[in-house]
Amino acid sequence: MFAARPAFRASALLLTTLALAACSGERFTGLDPGPGSGAISSQPSAPPAAMAGRWLFSSPNRGQCNMTFGAANATASEGTIAPEGGCPGKFFTSRKWTYDQNGLTMRDHTGQPLAQLSGAGGRFDGKATTGEPVALGR
Repeated sequence: MFAARPAFRASALLLTTLALAACSGERFTGLDPGPGSGAISSQPSAPPAAMAGRWLFSSPNRGQCNMTFGAANATASEGTIAPEGGCPGKFFTSRKWTYDQNGLTMRDHTGQPLAQLSGAGGRFDGKATTGEPVALGR
């Protein structure tokens, strides 16, 4: 019976710590990268082409559709996507785009990434999160 007490105390301490972390409004991961830790963060940057306007999205052997990209201005690093009908895979759920050092990321209505593309001018090529190749062009 006495051997169970240290385990009970440890469990109670863990639960108390997690409960207090939840009260702070921040996530408790147990890891504090701190400044200078080398953590990678994506910094927004202007895309190589003005994104606002109509684009043709395609996935080989899966189909294609038109999408209208919205942007606040020509150098915006994020904006909206309004897909037209018939988009391949889950790309009919495309709603947002961001551009940073990693390239162009298309996201669905819940904010989950759908594809990561890179390119220049009027064409972007990349892969969907499911692994299939995708392209975006004017």
